Amino acid sequence: MKIGILGTGNVGRALAGAWARAGHEAVLGSRRAAGFGPAPVEGVPVVDCASAVDGAGVVVNATPGTASVRLLTAIGAPALAGKVLLDVAVGFTEDNDLSHLGESLGEEIQRTFPDTRVVKTLCTIDRALMVDPASVEGPSTVFLSGDDAGAKRTVRALLADLGWPEDALLDLGGIATARGQEHYSLLFIGIAQALGSYGFGIRVVPPVRG
Repeated sequence: MKIGILGTGNVGRALAGAWARAGHEAVLGSRRAAGFGPAPVEGVPVVDCASAVDGAGVVVNATPGTASVRLLTAIGAPALAGKVLLDVAVGFTEDNDLSHLGESLGEEIQRTFPDTRVVKTLCTIDRALMVDPASVEGPSTVFLSGDDAGAKRTVRALLADLGWPEDALLDLGGIATARGQEHYSLLFIGIAQALGSYGFGIRVVPPVRG
């Protein structure tokens, strides 16, 4: 499958490399592809964002959350129609506050592009854990939010290709639940500062069944 990853930062590069190793045709989309220089991930080309989306079965939004909708709008709704869009981004203001409070970025993308099948996931963990679930002691939980069941199945398969077992994936429901995922980033930062590391996971522990 061709996976068009928008964003050439740490998250985009980590995901591109992992999915390429899993046998997918990963492509990085950059706003400055012409002057990017050598490809930052071996075997993964860097192209302009429209070319990354063209022919992709899944589009991954790994751009800064405050710029995501503007970039997707530039690509155009017709180019995104019918595609699965895996949204990893969280928006922060210059004051390090969340840019999306009353509505998550995932919800804004879905509202702006109603014919695109948006699934929010992976935004509650660091890039290293995204592609290496065994890098922490014990299991972690990854969340999914989205309105389209078929899109979620596609994303589950891609998460499995990253090494995430089925029992680590928790479906929170519709895209409105993406707000909780994004707001967790504030707690994530606090935990990271307390631990001195971003390389931790979280695990939802169910109650004991009597």
